Amino acid sequence: MKRLEHVRILMYSHDTFGLGHLRRCREIAHALVERFKGLHILIISGSPIAGAFDFRARVDFVKIPSVIKLHNGEYTSIDQHIDIQETLDMRASMIRNTVESFHPEIFIVDKEPLGLRGELEEILGNLKMRDCTLVLGMRDVMDSPALLSQEWGKCDMLTKIDQLYDEIWIYGPDNFWNPLTGLNSTPALMSRLSFTGFLDRSIPQSFATGEAVRPSYILVTTGGGGDGANLVRQVLSAYEQDASISRDAIAVLGPFMPAEDREEIFKRANALDRVQVIEFESRIEKMIAGADAIVGMCGYNTFCEILSFDKRALIVPRMRPREEQYVRAVRAVELGLVDMLEPQNAEDPIRMARALKSVVARPLPSSVNAQSMMNGLDTIAGFVEDLIVHRRRPPLAVIEGGI
Repeated sequence: MKRLEHVRILMYSHDTFGLGHLRRCREIAHALVERFKGLHILIISGSPIAGAFDFRARVDFVKIPSVIKLHNGEYTSIDQHIDIQETLDMRASMIRNTVESFHPEIFIVDKEPLGLRGELEEILGNLKMRDCTLVLGMRDVMDSPALLSQEWGKCDMLTKIDQLYDEIWIYGPDNFWNPLTGLNSTPALMSRLSFTGFLDRSIPQSFATGEAVRPSYILVTTGGGGDGANLVRQVLSAYEQDASISRDAIAVLGPFMPAEDREEIFKRANALDRVQVIEFESRIEKMIAGADAIVGMCGYNTFCEILSFDKRALIVPRMRPREEQYVRAVRAVELGLVDMLEPQNAEDPIRMARALKSVVARPLPSSVNAQSMMNGLDTIAGFVEDLIVHRRRPPLAVIEGGI
């Protein structure tokens, strides 16, 4: 373990209604403090369940008020009695106070370049004047090029990224996907792009042992679960239709699945006896590691876990309101990493049952060298070390009378 003396890194995870952003920041933070002594990381998070996760020593979080993104793209407060503008004002004030108190040398912003509704724009400008290194971390796929161009074009986002950010880290390999594909990026902006590889996952030592070994199973995971009920229903319908599926299933619903969906799913699963349902598991890595195959929607974290644990996978991607999961799934199929059913085909119990039977026999991701894509955390650690060493290197002095 190397020492980076008294280094402070601030991370921002806007977190509307899901787990992906916080989990990604947490993985990066844990990897960095594991590699470097003297490093302290603080995560600003809007996740309503940030406290449900374990954080390592020298990693902490500040919880800011939560918001929900509606299907029409607008936001509302998680507390219906508080106006959204009041919530946004509280968030901005807390972020400013955190920045002022923490004095970060590096600020890593996850996915949203200006923060939720632009809440970071002024703060980023102030930090830039204080010589804080500003890093934008982007997942491999943000959205389809057409939708991202439309969204970012409304606020001239590329120009603002170009003006504010010192570095842009793409959390994926350069031969998988470029999230700025199809956008009118300047050469100066593109020169600051660095591809890290996917963020590799492992089973934390704190819970690597101690549980009984489960029998063979297919794991159905929905991430946060807010829009995952249909996937679980499709799997249940397949088991109801076809008793010859060779493996039983375990479905993890996620903390944001609506109560009425949970009740229906538990009732159907109890009648089946072949699908076990778990409401939420904050330590999902061990369940993924023990599964014969994964059924998921191809969010970024799920995809990284599939590759990290070298698991066979059946993907049913979400296609609205963002096309991110579909773009990722199509590219993964092209590379031979996963199987995919489009949502309309997954509605057919016979097709879904056939896919569940075949996924347990498909080639592993390692058969197409997936491990070569999984160096993201080591790469990021190298970037951080380079940034700190560069920042703290004394400037060259001009000696009078020298040659």
